[in-house]
Amino acid sequence: MSWKKLDKLSQLDQIKEESKGKPVVIFKHSTRCSISSMAWNRMERSWKAEDYDRLSAYFLDLIAHREVSNAIVSEFGVAHASPQVIVIKDGQVVYDNSHMGINYREIVSIGA
Repeated sequence: MSWKKLDKLSQLDQIKEESKGKPVVIFKHSTRCSISSMAWNRMERSWKAEDYDRLSAYFLDLIAHREVSNAIVSEFGVAHASPQVIVIKDGQVVYDNSHMGINYREIVSIGA
């Protein structure tokens, strides 16, 4: 997978703008959590190359970039969780799920 790294606060404005062209997926991952690692592994195994045509994908290491994770909470109005997938479309959250509730098919269907 070649997800873009989300590691700067300034990228949130970029993501909002980018989401006007196609939905943006943000995967918030805790490198200290085995459940997060399992959810990330499931996402990696499911993700297909053609998904990049329909969705723009970002990966956030929230341990290394806690300030970005906190900004997502305030910018998009979603409660923090880890692991967590948030999908932004037209600048608004259209999908938010965490832990074992993260559903690949639901996520990619947003970009269909």
